[in-house]
Amino acid sequence: MRQIDILLTDGLAGGRDSFVHGDLIVMFHDWNGSAPLPLLDGRAWAFIGWVLPEFSGLELCRRLRCDSQTESAHITMVLEEDDADAKRRALRAGADDYIVGPLDRAAVLDRVLSVQLPERESMARALRLGELSLDLTALQARWQGKAIPLMPNELRLLRYLMEQPGQVFSRTQLIAALGKKEQPIDERTVDAWVSRLRRALREAGAGQPLRTVRSLGYVLDRP
Repeated sequence: MRQIDILLTDGLAGGRDSFVHGDLIVMFHDWNGSAPLPLLDGRAWAFIGWVLPEFSGLELCRRLRCDSQTESAHITMVLEEDDADAKRRALRAGADDYIVGPLDRAAVLDRVLSVQLPERESMARALRLGELSLDLTALQARWQGKAIPLMPNELRLLRYLMEQPGQVFSRTQLIAALGKKEQPIDERTVDAWVSRLRRALREAGAGQPLRTVRSLGYVLDRP
């Protein structure tokens, strides 16, 4: 099944439940632009507000275009009014499209479904961090070519940390990034995932690249 992950910096009338259309599933993620990105399992699409609490939507658009995780995302700028100058500035900042807010679920889905998507995704399907690799198509982690047996939750955690090495994440941030609405998780569950992932990496000969930062959280060190 194909998937689109929608990042929303503003409110959305009509609810944020996932939407299924044929072989396509659309997932909605609240994101304020300054927090770590959630885990994006599908094609990224961002609806960015013109004015944000910490910086402008134009600045966030530029940041997304400079981030390897979101450089190819489809970006729609949410304008406060139908202003020709604002439209030009949005496109110059790297937006693909624009829409006048406030947003509602029907309008967002109409925009998404109006774009012709490929029958099969062509995104990069592998991550590498030194001798540690993760094949996202086969869902297989390896250390120096040796397979590391991992359960789905530990694979998701490893993928998220490998996408942002050297970044310290609190348990709350990991819950927000990896949690599922239908299956809420708590801090003790995160600790269990980390423990199992650490053990698997150690047994594969990878040592202890997943480190605890006291009072802050966890970080996957760069080699």
